[in-house]
Amino acid sequence: MKADSSILPVIAVLGAVFLWGGSFAAAKTALSSLDPWTVVWFRMVLGVLVGLPFLKKFFRFHYCRKDLKYLVLMVLFQPCLYFLFEAYALTYTTSAQAGVIAASVPLLVSVGAWLLFSEKITFKTVFGLLISVAGVCVLTMSGSSSANAANPLLGNLLEICAMICTAGYMLLMKKMSSSYSPFALTFIQTLGGAVFFIPGAFRMNWSMHLSSSLIFSLLFLGCFVTLGAFGLYNYAISRIKASEASAYINLVPVVAVCLGWIFLGEALNPVQSVASVAVLFGVWISQGSGMRKKKLAVEVG
Repeated sequence: MKADSSILPVIAVLGAVFLWGGSFAAAKTALSSLDPWTVVWFRMVLGVLVGLPFLKKFFRFHYCRKDLKYLVLMVLFQPCLYFLFEAYALTYTTSAQAGVIAASVPLLVSVGAWLLFSEKITFKTVFGLLISVAGVCVLTMSGSSSANAANPLLGNLLEICAMICTAGYMLLMKKMSSSYSPFALTFIQTLGGAVFFIPGAFRMNWSMHLSSSLIFSLLFLGCFVTLGAFGLYNYAISRIKASEASAYINLVPVVAVCLGWIFLGEALNPVQSVASVAVLFGVWISQGSGMRKKKLAVEVG
């Protein structure tokens, strides 16, 4: 599949990155009032409701039975397991730390392509991976309990699990995007998530007062992130290389840290700041290692 040189996929992936970066602070706000299952259920239901009016126009779906296992696995990775891990992660760690860990996704995608599709992996990629992993380990171990991070060790470990799920989703999404429209895949994900997280509806105290910040956070997560960000990213990844699209995830922690500081007053301690730089440096090394010149095997699948 030839990469599209149009600027539209780049604009789309940058829009997705900004929305994802903002999702950490918004989710942290929502989780201060609601159970993780409830927050994710609201996200999925709102996404489904927003997507319904566009079904007839954008929903192109030519189902093939052999794709069922890939579609099920894709939905399981994203949104089911991803949101489950991330929602609980953000109850224990800060949105800033979680955002930094998100920078490991491009490396996980490269390693996943190497393991699953026999993609070549260069020395620089391995070196960058080791630096990034070391940075994540230091970031995780140097965290201390606070009002915004009750158990940063557990929270960061859960966030790492969420990122592994994201990498799996990206590899499967690239494979499926050659047969299904980006909107169809996004809606399938959202609908699957709404069903998976139905228990969240029963965990909700329906008589509780919904503050304006909580309502805004849920609307932002459900309407703009769940459907918007994934729709934009799915469109981008159907037009450009998966390795190129995933590289833009490097910008997520920058957005997450900035918005976490602006809206939640979060800050990294000196050791965590150095660790965060190490994570981004490791990713930068790996992305400059020639990955841009190669294609994931899934692109021709």
